[in-house]
Amino acid sequence: MTERSIAPSGGEDLFDKYARGLRIIAEGAQIDTGQTPKEIVWSRNKAKLYHYQTDEEKRHPVPILFIYALLNRPYCLDLMPGNSFIEFLVNEGFDVYMLDWGVPGPEDRDMSFEDYVLDYIPRAVRKVLRNSGSEELTLFGYCQGGVMASMYASLMPEGLKNLILLATPIDCSPENSGLYGQWFSEKNHDPDTVVNAYGNLPARFAYAGTAMLNPVTNYIGSNVTMWDLIARDGLSDSWLAMNKWANDPIPMPGAAYKQWVRDFYQENKLVKGEIRLRGRRVDLSNIRMPFLNLAGKKDHLVFLPQAEAVMDLISSEDKEFIVLDAGHVGLLTGRGARKNLWPQVKNWLEIRSG
Repeated sequence: MTERSIAPSGGEDLFDKYARGLRIIAEGAQIDTGQTPKEIVWSRNKAKLYHYQTDEEKRHPVPILFIYALLNRPYCLDLMPGNSFIEFLVNEGFDVYMLDWGVPGPEDRDMSFEDYVLDYIPRAVRKVLRNSGSEELTLFGYCQGGVMASMYASLMPEGLKNLILLATPIDCSPENSGLYGQWFSEKNHDPDTVVNAYGNLPARFAYAGTAMLNPVTNYIGSNVTMWDLIARDGLSDSWLAMNKWANDPIPMPGAAYKQWVRDFYQENKLVKGEIRLRGRRVDLSNIRMPFLNLAGKKDHLVFLPQAEAVMDLISSEDKEFIVLDAGHVGLLTGRGARKNLWPQVKNWLEIRSG
């Protein structure tokens, strides 16, 4: 696919090119994301379960259910035509579903991981199995969504054929979690202060915290890259779509945020086997299905030790840990993802989705 570019004409000098770039920023480039055809097959509160549609033959009977994080919008998985992981899998004959948590409001401040893992995901799984006519599915979790997927797989492994985690922070001990570990330490952060003041973690806080983990790239480098692209070739739709997603965070329910900080980062309970959801202990050794774990060595959000730790905690005999030369989002989108992660996932799934 040839990408359309917002490019300067040949007669423009450098000043004209930058003036054009300023107009693009001021007016906002209207980029359509999440364009792979889909229908809503189930909903609850703000959450929606999407089933992706295609005229392609379904060549793999085992469907895939994506579980995304609570902090960002999931269209990163379906960024735009030609640069969409979901579109790629659909075109390869996979039956693809995605659970979109939606945007929480003030009334959702008490939503917790108990609600998501014990109420929402089980219902979505049952709907996928009924809708697809399959007895098993592949559960695919990305980042925080991978943590939820792993907890669900530990507590309710029935009906799960495969489990895939992408850039998932399992071991959140201070020595493994970089600046996040420092920020979230008990001496530096009390999540009650944020939740008592705002109810939910505000979207602007979520964006600022993530961006500050790599300030040169996020606050300076992205703008330098943008102006450089304007001066040379213009801004491609893919760049604009990715920039739109990066600047489009959502709030996180207050109760879930408190759990995320306290149970996962301050006390590292998942690795210790001390996470309890409504009294049910999450024991990752209960995971025995085929398992694929993917991480990026340039990821500044989820470091390799955080992701790799799960390999020694699960009981799967068929398990693989793949490290790719990419960052947190570059794992999933862009030219590198099309050459690396996408085909590797396809190849792994093809022989485990019959």
